[in-house]
Amino acid sequence: MSSTVIKIENVSKLYRLGEVGTGTLSHDLNRWWHRVRGLEDPCLKIGQVNDRTVKGSSDYAWALRDVSFNVPRGGVTGVIGRNGAGKSTLLKILSRVTAPTSGRVLVKGRIASLLEVGTGFHPELTGRENVFLNGAILGMREREIARKFAEIVAFAGVERYIDTPVKRYSSGMHVRLAFAVAAHLEPEILIVDEVLAVGDAEFQKKCLGKLQDVAGHGRTIIMVSHNLGSILSLCETVVWLANGQCVQSGPAGEVVNAYQAASAVTADQRVELAGAPRFLADGTHARITALEWLDGLPLRHGCTARVRLEIAFASPVTDPRPGLGFATMDGTRLVTYLAETPLPGARAARAGSVHVFELVIDDLPLNPGMYALEVSCREGTSMNLDYVKAAGCVDVVSSAHTPAHFLGKPPAVRLAGRWQVATTHPA
Repeated sequence: MSSTVIKIENVSKLYRLGEVGTGTLSHDLNRWWHRVRGLEDPCLKIGQVNDRTVKGSSDYAWALRDVSFNVPRGGVTGVIGRNGAGKSTLLKILSRVTAPTSGRVLVKGRIASLLEVGTGFHPELTGRENVFLNGAILGMREREIARKFAEIVAFAGVERYIDTPVKRYSSGMHVRLAFAVAAHLEPEILIVDEVLAVGDAEFQKKCLGKLQDVAGHGRTIIMVSHNLGSILSLCETVVWLANGQCVQSGPAGEVVNAYQAASAVTADQRVELAGAPRFLADGTHARITALEWLDGLPLRHGCTARVRLEIAFASPVTDPRPGLGFATMDGTRLVTYLAETPLPGARAARAGSVHVFELVIDDLPLNPGMYALEVSCREGTSMNLDYVKAAGCVDVVSSAHTPAHFLGKPPAVRLAGRWQVATTHPA
């Protein structure tokens, strides 16, 4: 383990759905007696896999099943996979928030975790008081917090409000300050879960730079993210989880390419988004709950594509405007379809209402290839109410409208425009 800081050997995690007890005192005592003797729980059922999309009568679900891989010293290791693949469970086991059902984890070095940014903040305390409170919860000494206090506040950008109770902070200010505290820990191993989904665009860059700085000082980072662009730019190695099992681990480019290829085959015509990670907005007032392609998949270059967004409103919104974006798989936005004017049927959306918005793309301009989807909901032209950056992916294939010289090119947008001869000079 000289060049390895974490060794994960056949780790499995089994959760029981519903009640924790067995239902009878005799079974509970029998389970306890097996546990103190180091024997397997006699109440466990075996054979299930962690496919949370399939309903069944079983009371048990495997969150992880026989996962094994090594984390090298230094650098960044990414963990990718669809929602429900077992990524967060793996990080909780590494952070010792929960224990594995079977298998073992060998760790060499001190671990700090950023699993729930902002945990431990008290709304009645000021920002200054919460920095010391949260730092203590994360394992920092008071002297260490005092030494880094100015740097933490400057990183969060809340100098003016540091002596104001955090209950008066915006959600963005709250999250920025919480991340700033956690980012200034100095452990040998740092574990982060969707940490790049906090704050505004400028703060995203600061987060990225901070993680690169931490990795550059020889420390090890393990991170979960749905943003493949961040994974490719930060990580040297990547682990791909699916249904609680390790599908592939290795160099970042190879694993991400394999994940993208598999996603192209399994792209869903309807994607549930109510529980998807949010980005730049928390979805409190309006939440995008689903995206659905009405004409099936894959999409076809140069043809009509119709998509629906379902949005639930928890608060009154006077002028809701949905948006759909197509990006390359490394996160570069290519095309955005926004409602630029008020939609008559959605004026003054009431609290508790659900609106279904439909977008018709008459001539899809995307070259054949794989694209990531991003969806949003704004109020008018100002604030984002909800923004899901990882809303799935779609495959665009060629059609009768696709010229032969377009095929085999990297994914891109090609528009005809209106060309004309302005002037001609005789030879």
